[in-house]
Amino acid sequence: MTVSLSRAEARRIAIAAQGLAERRPAGEPGRAHLKRVFERVGLIQIDSVNAVARSHYLPPFARLGAYPQTLLEDAAWGRRKQLFEYWGHEASLIPVELQPLFRWRMARAEAGQGTWGNVARFGAERRDFIAAVVREIEGRGPIAAGDLSEGGKAVGAWWGWSDGKRAMEWLFWSGRITTATRRGFERVYDLTERVLPAAVANAPTPEPADAQRELIRIAARAMGVATEGDLRDYFRMDVADARARIAELVGAGELEPATVQGWGRPAFLAPDVRRPRKLAGSALLSPFDSLVWRRERAERLFDFRYRLEIYTPAEKRTHGYYVLPWLQGDRIPARLDLKSDRAAGLLRVKAAHAEAGVNPDAIASALAVDLSAMARWLGLKDVALDGGEPLDEALRRTPFE
Repeated sequence: MTVSLSRAEARRIAIAAQGLAERRPAGEPGRAHLKRVFERVGLIQIDSVNAVARSHYLPPFARLGAYPQTLLEDAAWGRRKQLFEYWGHEASLIPVELQPLFRWRMARAEAGQGTWGNVARFGAERRDFIAAVVREIEGRGPIAAGDLSEGGKAVGAWWGWSDGKRAMEWLFWSGRITTATRRGFERVYDLTERVLPAAVANAPTPEPADAQRELIRIAARAMGVATEGDLRDYFRMDVADARARIAELVGAGELEPATVQGWGRPAFLAPDVRRPRKLAGSALLSPFDSLVWRRERAERLFDFRYRLEIYTPAEKRTHGYYVLPWLQGDRIPARLDLKSDRAAGLLRVKAAHAEAGVNPDAIASALAVDLSAMARWLGLKDVALDGGEPLDEALRRTPFE
């Protein structure tokens, strides 16, 4: 049997699967709340841009409200680690208990397989240097690439990596080392077995097919309804691996074939998926939130064409530098170019854009509540409206908390 879904049904399933339809904690969120967020989404993408806050802090805020940022920092880089860093969906924070599911990817990296060509070549050609780096980490404990006694100096401009940084990234990719902590935003590396909880480091390594099936299961639960491409993209799996594992899960009755109105391609439904009839929440989403990080899926779900314009020259930008979609109920009616002006203590709305067909006055009041909440969470005293769009004008007519 193939399940038929309307686009609205698929949209509500996807939002609920991402934990964006849940009631937020009444008090201050704690470690258990953060753990449940990661159990729901599987992983959170890391990004360095700090225009509002670094991206990885934003998805928990969208789901929990005003949680202490130190909660995420302690879970990722403190002594009682709940999370580790690896290439999940790009660089990501992932629950530590999932680390064995990525060892097949680490083994392929060590064998020189994968798409990271320059680092793979470096790993093949500079084995003696890499072995020396490992010995230094073993002897000195957690160190950054720039702290290495040899090869620590970067070359070239912004992305000019030193030999030490290349060695560290190859060792990170192959799972030999991982991030012990961060210094500012700089990774400080140590041997993986010294960073992970012993129970995780000593856990048996699953067969690649078993690990890949479990990653597809996690992706399916996190998305609710998804195409083959969506499932593959969530953990950036190869086409052949993902296709084979999806077929196996369908055959075992663990994924349900589905069609979604207007998608034009087969979809798959996670088992026991929640199918809400109505959604009432709202949230400002990171550009790298897992609800919208696959841009063509966001377009299929919400008729929302979303492109990040950070690297677009300012005069050619359509919506702004760091633009956050605003989710309300089961739609995305607006997007906002935001900036934390920390010196002035202001959350600056550089521009607020209502989507086509949306009445700015109908959404301004609810949007103002979310902007005020974000400003308070960021430790900023007020919201400043800098733009001249109709939604900016509607916000100016709206009282802020």
